[in-house]
Amino acid sequence: MTRETAISRATRHFDEGNFIEDLARRVAIRTESQIPESRPYMDVYLKDEITPAFDRMGFKTEILPNPVEGVGPILLAERIEDASLPTVLMYGHGDVIRGLEDQWRSGIGPWQLKQEGDKYYGRGTADNKGQHSVNMAAMQTVLDERGKLGFNVKFMLETGEELSSPGLKDFCEKHKARLRADVLIASDGPRLAAKKPTLYLGSRGCMNLNFTVELRDGGHHSGNWGGLLANPGVILAHALASIVTREGKVLVRDLLPKNIPGSVINALKNCTPTPEPDEPQIDPWWGEPGLSAAEKVYAWNTFEILAFRTGNPDNPVNAIPGKATATVQIRFVAGTDANTFIPILRKHLDDHGYQCIEISMARKSFMQATRLDPDNAWVRWAAESIRRTTGNAPAVLPNIGGSLPNDCFAETLGLPTLWVPHSYAGCSQHAPNEHALGSVLREGLQMMTGLFWDLGEQGLPLAKKS
Repeated sequence: MTRETAISRATRHFDEGNFIEDLARRVAIRTESQIPESRPYMDVYLKDEITPAFDRMGFKTEILPNPVEGVGPILLAERIEDASLPTVLMYGHGDVIRGLEDQWRSGIGPWQLKQEGDKYYGRGTADNKGQHSVNMAAMQTVLDERGKLGFNVKFMLETGEELSSPGLKDFCEKHKARLRADVLIASDGPRLAAKKPTLYLGSRGCMNLNFTVELRDGGHHSGNWGGLLANPGVILAHALASIVTREGKVLVRDLLPKNIPGSVINALKNCTPTPEPDEPQIDPWWGEPGLSAAEKVYAWNTFEILAFRTGNPDNPVNAIPGKATATVQIRFVAGTDANTFIPILRKHLDDHGYQCIEISMARKSFMQATRLDPDNAWVRWAAESIRRTTGNAPAVLPNIGGSLPNDCFAETLGLPTLWVPHSYAGCSQHAPNEHALGSVLREGLQMMTGLFWDLGEQGLPLAKKS
């Protein structure tokens, strides 16, 4: 009964196919939160699949309603071994993005787990069923090996993350006393690179906006009206070009952070993004001049055009359209006030003669940016635990480039937040052909088993220091 035997047990759990069997069952449940008709599957996932797994580990479970009507429920599982022990809050989400069945390549699909070499295809393998399954299996492994965890756990699993987690902040506020803990340990998002274990401490925020130019109803024949009627598509294209250059530099400088903290610069010195051969390769000429690749994606704000529509792109006709729309996205780091984005853009457009463009939120809510100090004691402890297991020091990112509801934990609950991702950037999450790498899941199971083992031995003095 040692750390080494526990990690060996975790390795066998993967190699003998037990972990993949559990994941295949979970992937098959169509928990598409963006499709209202899939709402019943959220209950199936939490009640019939996840609750029994926690029951086997001696957790008490309760499925609670989301404060926002129409959004899937939230499961809270608790195992309190001793009130004097440290308490870990864990998090995951059981919902997935749309399946997009007709867009997957031949031979694979979203609802059936299929292995091809090191890749396991299926919706949720990377985001987030595979990741919270790793953490659950690691806890089960420690329990099987030691008979106890040596710490308390409160595990929260929501089913609305792909909707930007509506209601989660209110849920945390309402149940603040019940969710009291010493640290958050969770898994989502990608590693810095597939072969580089990673620890990150927060996330960039994310706000989606709609830009709309509506000049008239319907289209009008371009032969009769071309040169006489203003074209909303042309107007909107030029307006967007006044915000971001063709090289990706943001021209509206008030949207950007004032500077990058020194501790963040130091932390990112050894965190260069390194895509795998089958991943998209970095365009070094794109983005903010003078920043490293790591600083561009982990320490800076970006303005992206996600969609642009005018006329009928699927069946163009010889008519000047009456309307043009674009959905844009601002990813932003901690220290940026997202509530200023719309006023800043409104002023910029007005100053440049684009009063005809309307700006609105594309979603009712947005995710805030968070960042834990890389020098925090919990960070040093987790990094050392991962090094002991893998033999390599992990990349420590102050935050990832994507967005998560980490503000609910870091700000509402006031916790230090540690994220250990079990995916990689080329996983095609949110797209057809989503997959996880078996090598990353296997190593993730080993790492989390070691982390939980260490927490049971070292967590109490660490909790008192934090």
